[in-house]
Amino acid sequence: MIDPMITAFFAERKKGWLTDKIKESMSEAEMAAAHQECEKLFDLKNWLPNAANRAGQISISTHPVTLSHPSARTNKNGHASAVVAQASFTPDGFLRSGNVAVAPDALGNAAALDVYKFLTLVMQDGETLLQHLQNESALATHLLSFAEQPSEVKHGFLQMIAKTEESVTSSKIKQVYFPVEYEASGYHLLSVLSPSGLVFELRKRLDDLCFSEETKTRRELRRNNEFCAGGYQEIYGLTTIGYGGEYPQNISVLTHQNRGKAHLLLSIPPSLDAEYTRLPRRDFFNDVLNIKALEEIIKAFHKLASADHNNLNIRRGLDYRIEQYLDVLIQMMWQTRRGFIERPYNRPEQLPAYQKRWLFPENEAARDDSQDWLDEVVTHAARHFSASYKKALGKSALTLGDDLMARVTDVLEKNSEVLA
Repeated sequence: MIDPMITAFFAERKKGWLTDKIKESMSEAEMAAAHQECEKLFDLKNWLPNAANRAGQISISTHPVTLSHPSARTNKNGHASAVVAQASFTPDGFLRSGNVAVAPDALGNAAALDVYKFLTLVMQDGETLLQHLQNESALATHLLSFAEQPSEVKHGFLQMIAKTEESVTSSKIKQVYFPVEYEASGYHLLSVLSPSGLVFELRKRLDDLCFSEETKTRRELRRNNEFCAGGYQEIYGLTTIGYGGEYPQNISVLTHQNRGKAHLLLSIPPSLDAEYTRLPRRDFFNDVLNIKALEEIIKAFHKLASADHNNLNIRRGLDYRIEQYLDVLIQMMWQTRRGFIERPYNRPEQLPAYQKRWLFPENEAARDDSQDWLDEVVTHAARHFSASYKKALGKSALTLGDDLMARVTDVLEKNSEVLA
């Protein structure tokens, strides 16, 4: 039994052929003759040998050389080799051949594109017709049985993926000398090619994401300040590149199908502000620790401190919030130390002596001489926590008694080694 995809392929081909041939002015006899000619032309007995003879005019390629230069396929040595990357899927996180399911590309005579479409039809089992021919499956054997010379037809079809004895490149393709230590010559000469399947899969996904009718509708809702449940995404800085000019069919099959257009993502270094780290001028705690970064922690601490009971869970919760404050303190400490490394000219004299020893990178060795400076850091951190609590809560703030302040100081002292 013929696979439904093959049946649909020939039904579409017949319909297209008859649309071009049959005219309204034709007589019934002429129309009948056209239908007979169509059936004869697309009869498997006749079409398969004809297609097999033309299959060698086109070559399957995952990285078509013509995508790099339209004239790269032909050179003084003949034709550049068709490159087929044999890569399997690996969950390594890289965008590469094998990790994205894309249709195979092909290059060659545009008149043989129908053969390419035929051999790349995906059968009901998920494999292409070409794979069935390679594997000599029952489906392929049944299909070839319609031809008078099945083995010759199969050989002709497989010419589309036939490999040459040696790899031939072109001077029109960018060349890279890649050092290889174990080779006598010391390097490999590599031709840099683009994976057309990935190039046009990117275009397809960007078109679906940014230019689909659904996205246009949602974008219009936003302009009109109307509710949109799902929202939409924008990709800025896209550039469209054209391959092949007026003749994209001369580049490759996928290029022809996409009318030669592909999208490029913006690829420039980010704009960074070298002065992004705020360095202390007079006091680390007041100049660097932003109350906004502590507000959520302090409000959670207040909720626990305001509870009308005091049990183990409450006390653990209070400790956890104090440790969160310590995490922010540590993060800002390291950012400040790195900022002083990047800006060695910036050494504010107004900083307290213990903060200079704590934060200046040149004082790293001196920190081991004594622990007095670390005791001062803990003491001032506890005071800053209390001051931040009062500032964040305002009139709602509780008076932190000796017990709560002792708990804050105790948690900071127990973890003081991370501040060293």
